[in-house]
Amino acid sequence: MLENSENKTITIHGEAVQPGEAKWIQIPIDRLPTGTLIDIPVYVFNAEKPGPTLLVQGGLHGDEINGVEIIRRMLFEGCYKVKTGAVIVLPLLNIFGFIHFSRQVPDGKDVNRSFPGMKKGSLAARIAYHVTQEVLPHVDFGIDLHTGGAQRHNHPQIRFTADFKESEALANVFNAPFYFSTSLIDKSFRKTAYEMKIPIIVYEGGESMRFDEYAIKEGIQGILNVMKYLNMIDKIDPMLIEREESEYLTERKWLRAPTAGMFVPQVLNGSSIEKEEILGFVTDTFANYCKEIKAPYSGFVFCINNQAVVNQGDALFHVGA
Repeated sequence: MLENSENKTITIHGEAVQPGEAKWIQIPIDRLPTGTLIDIPVYVFNAEKPGPTLLVQGGLHGDEINGVEIIRRMLFEGCYKVKTGAVIVLPLLNIFGFIHFSRQVPDGKDVNRSFPGMKKGSLAARIAYHVTQEVLPHVDFGIDLHTGGAQRHNHPQIRFTADFKESEALANVFNAPFYFSTSLIDKSFRKTAYEMKIPIIVYEGGESMRFDEYAIKEGIQGILNVMKYLNMIDKIDPMLIEREESEYLTERKWLRAPTAGMFVPQVLNGSSIEKEEILGFVTDTFANYCKEIKAPYSGFVFCINNQAVVNQGDALFHVGA
């Protein structure tokens, strides 16, 4: 394709976005019991010059608000005005979960376990269906924004698909503090995209229902890094102290509570650890026992459970090397 040729037109839900145009498109999903119509908001920024189409998606889980804020700030600052290709932005996919401060939709189903969806299925399946049918066919690369679930706090990290080289390349370019491969989960957004040969990376930063300024800035920086890599933008102004490279983790392990009690971490999330180092304690309320949680090997902590009272078997630390 010649460098000065015109970019493609992107059509979503019957709305055409011509080269050089930006549009806000609404895909109707359902109504609240009050009758209020609920739409999936989609922003499309289509450059005049041809190039790849990047999807940036937040709020697949309604209580994971850091991704929503990352996208909001980038929309406010005009970060998606690209010189080549196109950016499709889904700022808040699971609006129902967002309204109810919940990971799921009201019937308890997880949208990220409902792909590729069904036109006349459950609410979660219908949301997944519209993304699969109307958005993904236009996408060449994607960034899916998440946080830790429940009260687990994820230090900024990127997850990619091991046998998808384009996915690993994007993970490296994003340059989060940590990156590693994870297996594909059945009926997940990433697996459906994989089957459509679309490389997706998943950014995890912070915890649900709580803003984390550091995770937000890392997310913005990483998205800009990917856009620069795809030749969509020219310049990146660093928001954070630059690292030489991400830490690539090839070994990971969850450390779990050996008994019920109060959990007291002794290390900071994201810090390096030494084998046999005491990472935290689980103790009872009457000082009758105190169980140490030790590092199984030297490496890093990249997730800490912020729940103070835990049960036996609860995930406390995610460590890797």
